[in-house]
Amino acid sequence: MDVPRIVVVGGGAGGLELVSRLGRKLGRRGKAEIVLVDRNTTHIWKPLLHEVATGALDSGLDEVSYQGHAGDNGYRFQRGTLSGLDRENRQLNLAPVLDEHGAVVLPSRTLDYDVLVLSLGSVSNDFGTPGVSEHCHFLDSPAQAEAFRHDMLNTFLRYSDPQQQRLSRLTVGIVGAGATGVELAAELYDASRILNSYGFTSLDSSQLEVHLVEAATDILPVLPERIRKAVAAELTKLGVELHVGTRVTSVEEGVVVTQDGTHIETDLCVWAAGIKAPEILSTLGLTTESNHRIKVFATLQSLDDPNIFVFGDCASCSQEDGSTVPPRAQAAHQQALLLSRNLCARLDGKPLKPFVYRDRGSLISLAHFDAVGSLMRGASARSLFLEGHLAKFFYASLYRMHQRAIHGTVKTGLMVIVDGLNFFLKPRMKLH
Repeated sequence: MDVPRIVVVGGGAGGLELVSRLGRKLGRRGKAEIVLVDRNTTHIWKPLLHEVATGALDSGLDEVSYQGHAGDNGYRFQRGTLSGLDRENRQLNLAPVLDEHGAVVLPSRTLDYDVLVLSLGSVSNDFGTPGVSEHCHFLDSPAQAEAFRHDMLNTFLRYSDPQQQRLSRLTVGIVGAGATGVELAAELYDASRILNSYGFTSLDSSQLEVHLVEAATDILPVLPERIRKAVAAELTKLGVELHVGTRVTSVEEGVVVTQDGTHIETDLCVWAAGIKAPEILSTLGLTTESNHRIKVFATLQSLDDPNIFVFGDCASCSQEDGSTVPPRAQAAHQQALLLSRNLCARLDGKPLKPFVYRDRGSLISLAHFDAVGSLMRGASARSLFLEGHLAKFFYASLYRMHQRAIHGTVKTGLMVIVDGLNFFLKPRMKLH
């Protein structure tokens, strides 16, 4: 009898953790065929993309090869981009894979499945704001983060020549003061300090100007007030200019235009002001919201097809209190764990358990300067406020938890040792 095929589309934080667990539990034992589909060949933990963007993290050292990881963890990898779905025949369509010159590397294909899991994550939402796509950088993928890094390095080089300086100080505009925008702002000041210490540029942090623009009345609007105030104070001390309660109406070349008519001149602009699920999800015949997130039951099955599961940022999952699971990395981590257990139970004919989101707190890293956050204390939902070295430790542990989920305890321990050695052996910043 043929073993069932479980296809997971999307190798982000949740998707890779899921196939790693399923591959080790089912794939290696021949109980199911596990297939991961992703358009990229490598994986970088998305919450670290702001560090890739400034060179604080070398993507070449930290990326995970899907093909190599699949061989070690009992699943198969297929490179491709979801382009359509035939639910009746349980087939998904994959678009052709093209090289950098537009030539076809792999033709369009179909892939059969018995169970389909969609984990496509999210992309930036520009809300139709004019000029954003043409004049702003996005940080949705390693390629976009690398594009910003190259642009940033070139801009610092240009400012070393007084004749090429557009403004009195090198100016970066960041639209959106969520975690990505806030952490990127701090990383930029750290990057300017390191670039100066290596002699890459004559500019120091006093010659850098960062504008952080947020439409809500405060930065980090979804986080507790104590964290918001602590982070705002630290950013202000670094020199970040905060523009809260300020909506951007358009972006022109070198200029961010706000609702009150203010023109903020910039050398670089980053858009981090909201997310949405990929638009392809609204073309699959499944019930979606206006932001393309697929509606699911508490078991993470889609409303329209019990053989299709959806989780992570691209899923809209309601909780008993009427709230919706937030699009956060910890939610995807928790859902991947439950889904791995549910899919194993499904093969054994056992009932599926509902997903209940547990808020474990929030942590914000401000480069080497500081870290601020809170941890939830059990079922009482009381929070423990953290800052300084302890907060930095717990922030770093989030990535180690992800590594442990995809690599196991032993390999993760070895990676900690290697990263410690690289801290002394490698430059503090990727300069090439």
